[in-house]
Amino acid sequence: MASLNKIMIIGNLGTSPEMRYTPMGTPITSFRMATSRFYTTQDGERRQETEWFTVVARNRLAETCNQFLIKGKRVYVEGRLRSHTWEGPDGQSRFRNEIMADRILFLDRQPIAGGPPAAVASVGEDTPDMPTDDVHFGDDKAGL
Repeated sequence: MASLNKIMIIGNLGTSPEMRYTPMGTPITSFRMATSRFYTTQDGERRQETEWFTVVARNRLAETCNQFLIKGKRVYVEGRLRSHTWEGPDGQSRFRNEIMADRILFLDRQPIAGGPPAAVASVGEDTPDMPTDDVHFGDDKAGL
C-alpha cells in the first residue's frame, strides 16, 4: 500500500542558513523557520500563534540556500517530515522534527544579496550530483 510524507510551509527564516559537509563531501544547509497563524478568541482578542521548524537542504539546493538566504527572508518550503532523536551532552534524550526540503521558493520581491528578485530552487535530496542547470531562478511570479 502506498504512503505519503509531505509537508509544505510558508514563513520567515529565524536564523541565517548554516552550511556543513558530510564526511563524503555532500553539502548540507539547515536553518530555523517560523510560521504564524492569526486568530480571534471568543472574547474578540486577536492572537498570534507561531510554530518553529528546522529545515534541512542537501546538495545543490543546500548551496543555493546558503548563498541567497538570510535571516528574515520569506520562503516556501516543501519536503518530507523526519524525526531526529539524539542524546545531548547532559545525557538527556533530545527530539526534533526536521523538514527534509525537496523544493524551496524564495518569496521576497526585493533582490536577495545581488540575486534575482525571487529564486526558485527545486532539487531532490536523493540525487547526489545535481548539475547546476537543475536549480532554476525566476521572477516573483514563479510558483505561488
